[in-house]
Amino acid sequence: MSTPERKPADGLDDAVRSMLLLMPRLVGRAKRIPVPEPLRTFALAPRHLSLLACLLLDGPMGVNDLAARLEVAPTTVSLMVGDLSRQGILERREDAADRRRRIIALAPAHLPAIESWLAPGATAWRTVLGPLSPVQRRLVVDTLLAYEAAVGAERD
Repeated sequence: MSTPERKPADGLDDAVRSMLLLMPRLVGRAKRIPVPEPLRTFALAPRHLSLLACLLLDGPMGVNDLAARLEVAPTTVSLMVGDLSRQGILERREDAADRRRRIIALAPAHLPAIESWLAPGATAWRTVLGPLSPVQRRLVVDTLLAYEAAVGAERD
């Protein structure tokens, strides 16, 4: 890969440099967050963490709602829910309003461990995003999503 041509001093290169230095630190910090003892024996993958975070932050919900929030197919969520339910991390119960529908919830026995593991990250995001306006928050989120897409496109 060749080095990009230097552009006028508009601050873009400084911002890119800052982000290239920051991203490995963020990833390294996330990898150092220890899995709580009660969850260490489970086969949890990064995809499971997003699902657990949705249930922790938003409460019990159906598979289609989870799929929409996670931006994946309902069949993908069904597979993850099945896996985590077999491990006892999630519970599936009948929806009182529609008995054909299942509501997915964190198992009460594992809720304290999941909260202790994931809540600090949510608290940190609330701390940094809280002072921003809704437009600024959207810009931060959209920028990170665009970065993820650009890195994915570059690698594919």
